[in-house]
Amino acid sequence: MSDTLNSGAHRTVLLRGGEVHSPADPFATAMVVERGHIAWVGEEGAADAFAAGVDEVIDLEGALVTPAFVDAHVHTTATGFALTGLDLSSAASLAEAAELVRAHAAARPEDRILIGHGWDASRWPERRAPRRDELDALTGGRPLYLTRIDVHSAVVTTALLDLVPGVRGLDGFHDGEPLTGDAHHAVRAAGFGAVSARQRTEAQRAARAHAASLGIGTLHECGGPRISSEDDFTGLMDLARSEPGPRVVGYWADLDIERARALGALGAAGDLFADGSLGSHTACLHEPYADAAGRTGAAHLDAATVAAHVVACTEAGLQAGFHAIGDAAVSAVVDGFRAAADKLGLARIRAARHRVEHAEMLTPETVAAFAELGLTASVQPAFDALWGGDEGMYAERLGAERARTLNPYAALLRAGVPLAFGSDSPVTPLDPWGTVRAAAFHRTPEHRVSVRAAFTAHTRGGWRAVGRDDAGVLVPGAPADYAVWRTGELVVQAPDDRVARWSTDPRSGTPGLPDLSPGVELPVCLRTVVHGQTVFVRPNE
Repeated sequence: MSDTLNSGAHRTVLLRGGEVHSPADPFATAMVVERGHIAWVGEEGAADAFAAGVDEVIDLEGALVTPAFVDAHVHTTATGFALTGLDLSSAASLAEAAELVRAHAAARPEDRILIGHGWDASRWPERRAPRRDELDALTGGRPLYLTRIDVHSAVVTTALLDLVPGVRGLDGFHDGEPLTGDAHHAVRAAGFGAVSARQRTEAQRAARAHAASLGIGTLHECGGPRISSEDDFTGLMDLARSEPGPRVVGYWADLDIERARALGALGAAGDLFADGSLGSHTACLHEPYADAAGRTGAAHLDAATVAAHVVACTEAGLQAGFHAIGDAAVSAVVDGFRAAADKLGLARIRAARHRVEHAEMLTPETVAAFAELGLTASVQPAFDALWGGDEGMYAERLGAERARTLNPYAALLRAGVPLAFGSDSPVTPLDPWGTVRAAAFHRTPEHRVSVRAAFTAHTRGGWRAVGRDDAGVLVPGAPADYAVWRTGELVVQAPDDRVARWSTDPRSGTPGLPDLSPGVELPVCLRTVVHGQTVFVRPNE
């Protein structure tokens, strides 16, 4: 395969000699791309008719071609900082995390603020977060902002606290404990506000390049005034328009819908917080946490506020959407959508394709409400892989019985709820095939879905979540967003039949996908193309 980038989005390219994952022809081995769109898919014998009229022929050498992935929930700049800077997600202890902080501070003397991510005290033998005095010593007194893995709490140095007058009086400030709530948001704003334009652009480029290397063609950026900054959001959108790489669809989490529109956002949506997270004890629950007596988390939006926002967005032609994890938060969001439907009519609410991010603690009643209201569930299967199971963080926070109800993907699909898969990176890494595997091999067996359904949620589902039904699939006329993979045997898998090897049986009429059984090596991306433009090619190995 060629190792040069094709910058000509309008070139005509013939790919042949591989496996093309297309519902138009489940046995396709070749594909033609013309002017940024799929022009033809079919079998090898018919490909010769196109060979003379193309600008380039790519010999796939048996590789698999699929639609490019869509990551439906990303924080791009923070992802870039985790990739290029201080990432504590692999630290197995407080002592190991401390050494990583010390080494990073020593290696970045030119940075006026240090940004880090990924600590998780629930996995450490010390069972506690780093203290501020410890961080002060490790950084030489420089400002440091260091988020917990769920990004809903953080530890910081004294120098950063001193940049935020009045922070010690804000909700969520408890001396000696990680910052949450308003205190966390104020410190986060100060921290990212101190980041230089050079640091920010470097991080954004790193995140987009990494996404492209994983076969991701589109990122749904979830920004907002309590998450990043307007400069960060518009800078990323400008970068995506001016430089090759995955396209970026922007969501701005703000009740001010005119501000979201002015910033070029598709919706006043994304991480518009109805609550917090389970790991930080801030997800809003009907019943108290099992490991924090009397605590039920934090409610940031009530049903009336949700309803007013949904009405305003629907009337303005924008998507509305909310971050809701705990069962009480999901109930408030559903009640708000129902009130909006009572005012505007159910058909208008359904047509707007509003979204709910995360939606982890669902009941049969809220699942049915999602289906009735036409809500897209933008979810992250890697959360279950990381925190699920009877011994995981979910069970620690909620007890095993409640924990087993989380992330019920099979129930959502059975009810007809549209699913869009993402990573919430840097909360969990960009890892599309790992995400598909996590949904197909959910830690709670009754919540598992087929690999095919999970793959669809991570490709076409992401496009449908932004209102596009013509993309995310390799059929004539669709945008030429695709990835080429080195992989093993292709199979057709169902939830109750993990490795049904009959993809070549004409009775299936279904294109195969890689075997994602635990322990099997995941596919390796060889090439990623966005709208006909090659944005990644793996160097010859």
